[in-house]
Amino acid sequence: MPSFRAYAKINLGLFVIDKRRDGFHNIKTVFHRVNPFDEISFDASPQIGVVSTSSVVPSDERNICYQAASLLAKHLNVTKGVMISIQKNIPVGAGLGGGSSDAATVLLHLPGFWARTVSSTQLQSLALQLGSDVPYFLNQGSALAKGRGEVLEYFTLDVPFTILLCNPGIHISTAWAYQHVTPRQQDIDLKNLMVRGMRDTPLLAALANDFEEPVFQEYPMIREVKESMLQAGAIFSSMSGSGSTVYGLFSDAQKADKAAGILDSRGWKTYLTDPRFSPLEPEPL
Repeated sequence: MPSFRAYAKINLGLFVIDKRRDGFHNIKTVFHRVNPFDEISFDASPQIGVVSTSSVVPSDERNICYQAASLLAKHLNVTKGVMISIQKNIPVGAGLGGGSSDAATVLLHLPGFWARTVSSTQLQSLALQLGSDVPYFLNQGSALAKGRGEVLEYFTLDVPFTILLCNPGIHISTAWAYQHVTPRQQDIDLKNLMVRGMRDTPLLAALANDFEEPVFQEYPMIREVKESMLQAGAIFSSMSGSGSTVYGLFSDAQKADKAAGILDSRGWKTYLTDPRFSPLEPEPL
């Protein structure tokens, strides 16, 4: 039974520009994959079903992988089922896009399991029905994301730093975060900033995550994680997505390891991503 990796992402900068008439917000961010990954596998079944190693992941139609399989079955007019198994390693509700990455992996690989094919255009349409950041995970590389997060410009971003993630175990509702964020109503050349900032690190000071202000006010522990990263030697630190995971960029791998140990000792979960990390997908495990 083949297994496929669904990698997490971080947001390198996250600017909430304004609220749209459809109720969503226009944003600008750079999506970048990091090392934690879930494992998705398929097995024959008369119906669509989902099992997960995480007790907080639903196993019914509320599960985004279940929804992805249902959309595919309807689109392809397939009457077969599938049992989707999720080895859950990415924390849930943590700003790392784990559910979206899982759903995109189902969209990419389930058609082959059913001996069918779907065009990239059709996959994009299906992905957007599932969530604003699901389309990003259909392709490799980093991407500048605009609109709801679905207007994507992929590019190569050389990140020469060790990336330390820390999740304090707090679940942040994305809907709550958008209700409390204050749009900035200004633009920024984020792609150019990121490319230049990887070589000229003081430029990274212009990065921001607009969700930090309301989230830090409501959950001061997450602010504490960021401050701990910076005190431990991170050249830059930010919350990812709407939280609660915080990442730090370290030019010294030993400092990143030491920081991980400090954060682990406080009962928080940490993950390390090597410099110039490149995911293994789309090859199956």
